[in-house]
Formats: sequence, C-alpha cells, structure tokens
Amino acid sequence: MHTIAAPVRPVAPPEVDSRLGYLAFALAFFLGHGSIALSRGDDPVLDLPTWLPYTLLAIGIVSGVTLNMIAGSRAQRGANESSRRSEKLVGTTWVTGFVALSIAISGLATNIDDPTLQDALWPAGSVLIVGMINLAEGAVRRNTLHYGLGTWLTLLAAATLFLTPTGIYATLAVAGGSGYLVASLLERRRLANLPT
Repeated sequence: MHTIAAPVRPVAPPEVDSRLGYLAFALAFFLGHGSIALSRGDDPVLDLPTWLPYTLLAIGIVSGVTLNMIAGSRAQRGANESSRRSEKLVGTTWVTGFVALSIAISGLATNIDDPTLQDALWPAGSVLIVGMINLAEGAVRRNTLHYGLGTWLTLLAAATLFLTPTGIYATLAVAGGSGYLVASLLERRRLANLPT
C-alpha cells in the first residue's frame, strides 16, 4: 500500500496592522516637522522655544515606532520560524541605517565647512532611511501599501535636498505627513480585502 502525502500549503505570515503607527507618524510629521518649519528663519511664523518642535517630533516618532513594534510582535505570534527570522533581520536594519546615517553626516560635517549641512541632512537623511526600511519591510511582508509608502518617503526625502533646511522641514511636514495619513486610511481597506 502506498500513501500519498497531501500537498502542504504554505501558511501566510500574519498581517501587521500599521494603522495606528501610520497615524502617529503622520502627527509627528505634521506637528514636529511643521512646527520646526514655522518657527525658523529671520521672521518665523511661530515664536516657539527651540526645544518644543523637536519634542513634538520625538514624541510622534517614539509613539509610531512603539505602536509599529507592538503590531509587528502581535503579528509574529503565529508566524513560522522563517517569517520570524525575516522580520528580525529587517528589524535590525533600523539600527544599521541610523548608525550609518550618523557616521555619514558626521563625516560630511567634519570635512565640509557649512553650518546648514547637518540641518539639511538630518531630516532628509532620516526620512530617506525610514523610506528604504519601509521598502524592505514591504518586500519581506509582501505588503504593497507599505512598499508604496516607502517608495514615496524615499523619493520625497531625496528631492527635499534641493531645498533650504526650512523648505525641507515644510515639505516633509506636508507631503510626508500626508503620505502617512493616506497610508493609514488605505491600511483599513488593505486589511479588509485580505483573503480569509
């Protein structure tokens, strides 16, 4: 008697629900980058203490990262070993990306005597790294919305380097914050349309 094994269907990794994380990042961009842009220059629109806009940005970013980490760990509870390994590897790119960015900006600032250089490279470079990591996460998770958001952020960040530092912050506030807001709205539809 011969036994025929039933075909094994691959189990899709659990989905990450990024709605809350996207909203937190949208607020970080709108309030953080926005207040930085409006409180800069010779005649600022808002007279804010220097620490306040950066605090708003940091609170939004920390909230977004925390919410995304929670959503990611929830999704990984039922994942197989291969999916968990992929998520861990793509997760370490956050540290690698920002350490590399810090080294690159420090090196450039050391060799190029331009006081606005760091002021331009930190916001644009940070969003560039975030965009590239979103591309990687989207590819690993086969999540085209996350991949599309990463594409938007990467191209946006690169394009802002043609602007003044104030222009960089303003553009990231409006276009980057809007990108996250649109992604949070589309995430609900993406999750609703997943096969059950």
